[in-house]
Amino acid sequence: MKQEMITYIEKYKDDLKTLNKFLYENPEKSYEETNSCNYICNLLEKYNFEVEKNFLDLKNSFYASKGNGSPKVCFLCEYDAIENEGHITGHNLLTTTSVAASLALSSIINKIGGSVILIGCPGEYLGGTKSVMVKQGVFDDIDIVLAAHPDVVTCESGSSSAIIPLSIKFLGNSGLSFLNKDNYTSLDGILLTFNILNSLLKGFPKDVEVNSILSKGGFTPLLLPIESEAKFYIRSKEMDVARIVENKLREIAIYVSKLIRVQNTISLYEPENEELITNRTLNRLFSHNLKETGIINIDGPRDISSGLSLGIVSKKVPSIQPFFSIIKDNNIKYGTKDFAKATISDYAIEEALKVAFALAFTGYDIISKETLLVEVQNEFYKK
Repeated sequence: MKQEMITYIEKYKDDLKTLNKFLYENPEKSYEETNSCNYICNLLEKYNFEVEKNFLDLKNSFYASKGNGSPKVCFLCEYDAIENEGHITGHNLLTTTSVAASLALSSIINKIGGSVILIGCPGEYLGGTKSVMVKQGVFDDIDIVLAAHPDVVTCESGSSSAIIPLSIKFLGNSGLSFLNKDNYTSLDGILLTFNILNSLLKGFPKDVEVNSILSKGGFTPLLLPIESEAKFYIRSKEMDVARIVENKLREIAIYVSKLIRVQNTISLYEPENEELITNRTLNRLFSHNLKETGIINIDGPRDISSGLSLGIVSKKVPSIQPFFSIIKDNNIKYGTKDFAKATISDYAIEEALKVAFALAFTGYDIISKETLLVEVQNEFYKK
């Protein structure tokens, strides 16, 4: 069966190369990936996937499926780029890899049973849509979720940070500063919040990091801002710990509001990111299959400080997101235009296809061997 998948993809490899190049040459920023989404969906329809565009009324999302019944193996696509920078983190190749894995598994799905699912998730750089999908029950009947991210190293899936993006706004009076000398301003509220936060940081859990910025607060010293805003990134290894700090920040804002009598509003300005919980059984299966495709040197689980929208999915479904190297030149750095250019090289395509086969083989293992699925699920429910 595995050789059959390889033969199938080799026959249609040019379509995958063209997809990768199209996404690279037509980068679209978060939530505006219309052309990218349409191109992917048209390609999937060509290969007889059932495709629902604008899935859950989420613009530029999609849900594609082939097969029938369970087990259900799900792959994920992310296809937004950084404005004026392009695909500097390789979402074009991530999507190509997921599409290739889906096509490979779909070529035998009617013989082995089960279903292959591919979900398009727009807006990853701005928090993504996976949290909405989780809340809507999209992953309730899915058995495993697999994705692989291009990088400068090849390593197993590890963990990511839990991130809470919190906005605190204060509303005050506006007008010329010399006419309001006796009134507290919205900017006073923000500055006092910063000062109290800095005083309390020593008492926060040690693995918590709070990054902040004054995002709104006037443009001239002579004119008082009616609204001032601070944005905070609360980052921790665990969401429960990040939540403690979030509650402290909310308490500070409420206290400041009462103390100087200015109104406040507190909200999330992006979706939260839960920490990624890697399923070790899936990790083991994928690494074995990756070696089978010819990628031998695989580093251990990699923990990253950034957030992943996959985190919330991993608390609903057994999930992994390993990383794979696409470069020969060690001077190329991840997140640069040189890295983006590397994603369309012949070497990158060949490595991505090996990874795609490993993902598809892992899906095949889960569908064809019930004991493996039970092992994956037992680990998941214990956690």
